[in-house]
Amino acid sequence: MTTFVFIAAAMVAAALAWVLVPLLRRRAPAGIDREASNVAILRDQLGELEADLANGTLPREQYEQARRELEQRVLEESKAVATVAAAPTQSAAWTAAILGGTIPIAALLLYVALGNLDAFAPGAARTAKGGAEHEVTPQEIEAMAAKLAAKLEKEPGNADGWVMLARTYYSLNRHADAARAFERAVALVPDDADLLADYADSLGAAQGGLSGKSLELVERALKADPTHWKALALAGTAAFNRKDYKQAVGYWERMKATVPPGSPIAGSIDASIAEARELGGLKASAAPGTAPLAAAPAAAGVRESPKGNASPAPAAAPSALPGATIAGTVNLSPALAGKVSPTDTVFIIARAAEGPKMPLAIVRKQVKDLPATFSLDDSMAMAPNFALSNFASIVVGARVSKSGNAAPQSGDLEGWSPAVRVGVTGLSITIDRALP
Repeated sequence: MTTFVFIAAAMVAAALAWVLVPLLRRRAPAGIDREASNVAILRDQLGELEADLANGTLPREQYEQARRELEQRVLEESKAVATVAAAPTQSAAWTAAILGGTIPIAALLLYVALGNLDAFAPGAARTAKGGAEHEVTPQEIEAMAAKLAAKLEKEPGNADGWVMLARTYYSLNRHADAARAFERAVALVPDDADLLADYADSLGAAQGGLSGKSLELVERALKADPTHWKALALAGTAAFNRKDYKQAVGYWERMKATVPPGSPIAGSIDASIAEARELGGLKASAAPGTAPLAAAPAAAGVRESPKGNASPAPAAAPSALPGATIAGTVNLSPALAGKVSPTDTVFIIARAAEGPKMPLAIVRKQVKDLPATFSLDDSMAMAPNFALSNFASIVVGARVSKSGNAAPQSGDLEGWSPAVRVGVTGLSITIDRALP
């Protein structure tokens, strides 16, 4: 608060100096200039009289009379200039006195009307806000999605915006809306394997199964990236659902090669491969399937078991591990301290290092809380299949949002961790760069 008052006082003083100094400056030089000009004119006229006298064109009596008149005019002009020079100085003094009292009062009244008075009571603001971290609720995410959708109506060519909106809808299980948003994103970025696979997943969930267009999207994703883990998972699910177990094993073995050995998702893939081999009577050396995808009756992410029970495909996640957490500390780089306000929102976000970019867990704080400790766990998952323990490698980021919107925007500040495994503690994240 002291710093703010000092800066405000300095700004008012500068404004006063800008206005008052010209007003209080002496006016005499202007008067002297005018007097000198008048005297020069009269001197020229006197010179003309003397020339006429010398040439004999002007009698001496008339010369003497004209000279006395010129001398009288010089005296009168000098008095007039002195009066004119003094009058503005007195007026300027009154004007300066009035402005000197008015400007500081006007500045104070303007701040009271438009300024943030809570800045003088940070303790009270913290009490009102609770001062503690809290999770982003589904209602808040719905509100953010609505704002982003409205913005995209005005910016239909914003590919990143459509991707963010689609993944937000997906996290809210609004699969039909997610599919429409992914369609807009894919139209702008047609050969991105991540987008194609996510679009296929959303469309399959919306239409009740991987069939038709959703399978075409999976094929496009694998054409763009033959090792894309989610596209392979969906392709394997489709094959399993139509009881083509050999092809399912082939896709899932290719998928397993993209994940770290011994990770939870690798164990889930092994279990699915083993079941497919058992049901298909296949040996362990079954070759990867490469046939085109066929329609599958089951919903995306779920495969039908011949025993009548639905069991999760590799695209779906294994059960969340109890106590699966990531903990650490978020700091703000001193170089960026001047670009933030104490009440700016800070989002701490965990997402998979590879695969879907949707948040797995989010915590919200404020800049005034930094440096801040955090702990993210499976209880913060926004969708059952997207918990921390379902992914082998996680990245955690922190972003300062001026708007309070979870979607990144130009001017936001952020920092990210390297890829880590679930269970790590003591993770340190520094917010050290601005988004372009």
